[in-house]
Amino acid sequence: MIKQINRKEQTRKRHNRVRVKVSGTPECPRLAVYRSIKHISCQIIDDVNRVTLVSASSNDKELKQKLKHGGNIDAAKVVGEAIAKRALAKDIKDVVFDRGGFLYHGRVQALAESAREAGLNF
Repeated sequence: MIKQINRKEQTRKRHNRVRVKVSGTPECPRLAVYRSIKHISCQIIDDVNRVTLVSASSNDKELKQKLKHGGNIDAAKVVGEAIAKRALAKDIKDVVFDRGGFLYHGRVQALAESAREAGLNF
């Protein structure tokens, strides 16, 4: 009998595979992305010191006013720009991208591309 694995479990397994290879350092922290049905969020994390340096979400007060809905590509672009601006304000230019087990497509891809256009290197 084949054991069925639900979508969350598949995402968790993919994330574990990605995290074996991707780790953030103080010089090059990790840009971690999480998406849900209603929102998208990201953090820049220093894994050595276990500290979140910068974060942005479609649920933030100033970003929520700009967005009609937090779970679409337009929201991902706005969040990508916001994380890049906040990171550059703290002199963080180079990051390692962690897609969090999600496929690099749609909202995750839009967030990554808008962060690159706003000045982050990865």
